[in-house]
Formats: sequence, structure tokens, C-alpha cells
Amino acid sequence: MSIPAFGLGTFRLKDQVVIESVRNALDVGYRAIDTAQIYGNEAEVGQALAESGVPRQDVFLTTKIWISNFRREALRASLQESLGKLRTDEVDLTLIHWPSPKDEVPMVEYLGALAQAQADGLTRQIGISNFTIDLTRQAVEILGADAIATNQIEVHPYLQNRALIAYLREQGIHVTAYMSLAYGEVLKEPVMQAIAERHGATPAQVALAWALQQGYAVIPSSTKRENLAANLKAAEVKLDDEDMARIATLDRGHRLANPEGIAPAWD
Repeated sequence: MSIPAFGLGTFRLKDQVVIESVRNALDVGYRAIDTAQIYGNEAEVGQALAESGVPRQDVFLTTKIWISNFRREALRASLQESLGKLRTDEVDLTLIHWPSPKDEVPMVEYLGALAQAQADGLTRQIGISNFTIDLTRQAVEILGADAIATNQIEVHPYLQNRALIAYLREQGIHVTAYMSLAYGEVLKEPVMQAIAERHGATPAQVALAWALQQGYAVIPSSTKRENLAANLKAAEVKLDDEDMARIATLDRGHRLANPEGIAPAWD
């Protein structure tokens, strides 16, 4: 299994805005796009991809199953609906977006349905998102660690999620970091600005390079072509041990994605 190191996130992007973001991203060199049923933009992502001229097989496409679609038959039907919107026969990766709140749908049911969708060719790989250590452990017991392509979690310099990431590494489960720029908050951080200046880079590039150097995949979003292109160049920024140590001191457990009634009991 392989998850591209760099992709485009589409959270909060709608209508023509997401079409242009995807179109520009593909044009400047992105080859991985991340969406989700709850984002309400799968059809627009599919349109932009279809109109881009980039062959479908060259793009790694991820979507996520929303919590209202966790029952066995609903999950399959919802994924088929997503495929229709995305104009594809299969996606490259399908994630469970959040664990079922209060275990309303047993994990064995929705992970089993997801594994069946993979077996039936609706998705090449499967994974999880926003799963804690305990919930990931349960998922591993159901599917086996090798079947879980990634756990997509919030990770940025202000929320470094060390305990969970250590467990995922122990299990050999890849980390996909979302909200890598903390909605722009880390761009105003003096430590990030100083490191950026020293490397002739932007604070966004430094934040993304920090994640990439730890082996995480990143999926930043942007509506501006110049920012999309600049973010992609984060892979060229090489932070040294001192830079990484300074960024390590910024961890303050500052969590941004914490929806009431949906979020699990975090580690």
C-alpha cells in the first residue's frame, strides 16, 4: 500500500471554488485529491478531475464515509453514490471519517462493510480517520493492521499527537496529517517565521516540511494557485535537527477539529 506524500485537501471548499482549486492543483502538479461525503463537493471534484485532462489512473482519489452511512447496506450504497459523483468506478482510498459516536453502529459492522467494498472493487485501499489509540486497537483486531492504509488525524506544530503517532508507527499504520497549518495559526508563529526566513521559505512550507520529514502524508488546501504551487515545494525544504527540536517545543495540545457529539475521547 502507498499513500502519496502530498495531496490537496478540499474541506470547506464548495461549488466553483473547489472546481478551480482542484483544477489549479492538478495543473501545478498535484496528483492526490482528498474529499469526503460530508464536504458536499464530491460532484465538483469529479467534474474538475474529468475536465482536467489528467488521466484518472494518475490521480490518487480519497473519500470518506460519513457517520450516517455506517450501517452495512447504507455504507455500500453511499460509496456507490460517491463513485457516481466522482465519475469513477473505484476510489483509491476510502476512510471511515469518524468513529461511530457512542458506538451506535458497532465497529465490526462498518469496518466489515468497508472491507467488503474493497473486496468488491469499489475502493483500492481502506483506512480510518480520527481514531484514538484505543479505537485504532479495536480496528486492528477487526481488520488486521496490514489492511489499514492510514489513520488520517489532525497534526500540526500546535498539536503533535505524539502518543497516538507512536502507536500507529508501532503498528505500521501510515499517518496522514490534516489541518497541517492549523487554519493559518502556525503561520503567525514567530518560531515558524524565523525558521522560514533562515531557509528562504514560507512558514507554510516549513510546517509542511516538518510533517513530511516525519513521514506523514499532508493534504493542505488552498484556493490560490500561487499558494498551491508554493505548498507543493515544501518537499524541497530540508529542516535540520535544530529546526525540528524548536518546532517540537510548540506542541500545546491545541485541537481544532473537535465536533461536539461526534469526536471521541481523545488520547
